[in-house]
Amino acid sequence: GLLAFVFGYFAFRSRIKGVYFSIITQALTYAAMLLFFRNETGFGGNNGFTDFKRILGMTIATPNMRMTLFVLTGLTLIGCFLLARWLVSSKFGRVLQAIRDAESRVMFTGYDPLRYKLTIWVISAVMCGVAGALYVPQVGIINPGEMSPGASIEIAIWAAVGGRGTLIGPIVGAFFVNGAKSWFTQAFPEFWLYFLGALFIAVTLFLPQGIIGLVKKVKERA
Repeated sequence: GLLAFVFGYFAFRSRIKGVYFSIITQALTYAAMLLFFRNETGFGGNNGFTDFKRILGMTIATPNMRMTLFVLTGLTLIGCFLLARWLVSSKFGRVLQAIRDAESRVMFTGYDPLRYKLTIWVISAVMCGVAGALYVPQVGIINPGEMSPGASIEIAIWAAVGGRGTLIGPIVGAFFVNGAKSWFTQAFPEFWLYFLGALFIAVTLFLPQGIIGLVKKVKERA
């Protein structure tokens, strides 16, 4: 959250947005990944951190603890969804939508886009941090490779597949893409990246509103 605040403040203050903002965030993430790959940084180098056996004094490997983490993850997802839904429907969310559509007009009405963009940026970063804190104990390992651009691209594909511009879309896309990933990495591991790329292209060309958009069209025709 603190790192997101510092980076976001200078980025938004400099009026960096759109594709340039994406490029800068990816570049900084990639630079951090290369830094953490170095053994002298104290983060385990290529191996990262692997010795996740206990959390809060309790053994992670026990079935009860794994179930607890699973339930906690589900509750956190629901909580984040409800928070996002409330933000979107609030005055804060309406101002954000106005900034997205016409930032200069919002400035002329007396609102400060920097404050709104920085706030939602930090909230998003905190959500990502919580997700990472729940993810690592369950998989038992974390290494710098998790910061690769490929991971960010895959998350963007979740949103594209599920439905851009919706709150439930990325969740649906995450379940769909990761389900396909689990199957492909077992049955045809060498074809997973090809499938992922083809899926993104197909969704962009033939299903721009994603799965949620398709469901809405089917309901309208029914």
